[in-house]
Amino acid sequence: MEVHRHEPMSLQDIMARKEEILARAMDFDYARFRRGAYAFDYEGMMAAIGYTLEQVQAIQRARHVGNTPLLELRNLTALVRRACPKGKGARIFVKDEAANPSGSFKDRRASLSVHEAKKKGFPGVAAATSGNYGAAVASQAAQSNLRCIIVQETFDSRGVGQPEIVEKARKCEALGAEVFQLSVGPELFYFLLRTLDETGFFNASLYTPYSIAGIETLGAEIAMQMRDQYGCEPDAVVITHAGGGNLTGTARGLRKAGCEHTRIIAASISLSGLHMASDRDFNRKSCTTGHTGFGVPFATRPDRADVPFNAARALRYMDRYVTVTQGEVFFVTEALACAEGMERGPAGNTSLAAALPIAAELDEDQTLVVQETEYTGAGKHHASQLTFARQNGIDIRLGDPQDELPGKSIVIPERPDQLHVEDIDLDKLRRSYVRHVVEHCGSELTDTDKEFIAEDTRLTRAEVEKHLRSAARKP
Repeated sequence: MEVHRHEPMSLQDIMARKEEILARAMDFDYARFRRGAYAFDYEGMMAAIGYTLEQVQAIQRARHVGNTPLLELRNLTALVRRACPKGKGARIFVKDEAANPSGSFKDRRASLSVHEAKKKGFPGVAAATSGNYGAAVASQAAQSNLRCIIVQETFDSRGVGQPEIVEKARKCEALGAEVFQLSVGPELFYFLLRTLDETGFFNASLYTPYSIAGIETLGAEIAMQMRDQYGCEPDAVVITHAGGGNLTGTARGLRKAGCEHTRIIAASISLSGLHMASDRDFNRKSCTTGHTGFGVPFATRPDRADVPFNAARALRYMDRYVTVTQGEVFFVTEALACAEGMERGPAGNTSLAAALPIAAELDEDQTLVVQETEYTGAGKHHASQLTFARQNGIDIRLGDPQDELPGKSIVIPERPDQLHVEDIDLDKLRRSYVRHVVEHCGSELTDTDKEFIAEDTRLTRAEVEKHLRSAARKP
């Protein structure tokens, strides 16, 4: 493949060429799916990559990805039932995605992108991520003999990086990637664009159709394993929600496997009051993903991504959206290790922290699947993260997790019955989505735009019209 090299350019010059750089870095014509001022052909875009679910599964098998165990958490289920009214307490299962090559579900996400990069003749792959995805891209690139560059938002202005992020950089480098570590701020996207422009590498973005199609196998496996091993379909699947790809891909896979009645429950850590792009706040949170700082903005404005049209559309699939606290995630991380003998990373346990109180709401003959786990390591371990939080002035104590103040305290529950979830108002998120559309495109939208918004938010056409009028009236 021909590589176009340019002298290093300013932020303004690079951003002016953004669409050109992104189009060349995927060899994928997003423009042909545009249908209105805002609308695009979502299903047409997903189909255009040209892979069936079965083909994706075959590609992943060849790369040692997928077919991870589905395990019943009997001891945690019993723990929930001890505090439940009689007849309550659903059976809890977990999909152990830490069994993938790089230790998380994101191997699925990376597999198809790297396969496509190799097929199209790209010399390497690049991705902007501070998380497990970088390790997944590096692992898949190593298997395909492709070069890999990971661009990471790592440091605050003091030059201090969270131990979790530093651990992930170590993992990426161990798997052969070249890692560029940046400070918090807008330079991340600029540096990625510049890297793609100068190297001619494939943009292995988190938000492409390849990425989402790779995750669909996870939802399909959950359906298959629940039927084969336990003779039923899951009543609910709890999914950690950040940028939306995890939820979107898993929900689509469940649907493709025929699970039409399984409830899709999103879970994020509540970081209310913290700003993700703030230098001051960057190291005052004890999680780099799976929190509301990503979950809410990406649900209400999904196309704020490094691709023209984001394939992760969480509001299309979300039946419920709940939050948990940092302290609850740390509590459940230790509970999983002590009660089930599974030591896994805290970020992947966000959905498990939500699953325990949700299981208490359900009947004992119902089933609830926690959709993922992730590997743990020195920097990702909850002890390391709590030590780092204390060093940054965060008050850590036992008590009622509802007293936690993000950026100021982490309150770890003293008892399992203190675990709880807070529901996020989905209608409020949908109104916010419509408001962002008006801010971006104005209120004079076509019928095609309105139908797309209705599909993207699960609103009726009449509700879309009402919210558009309301958003247009606001200054």
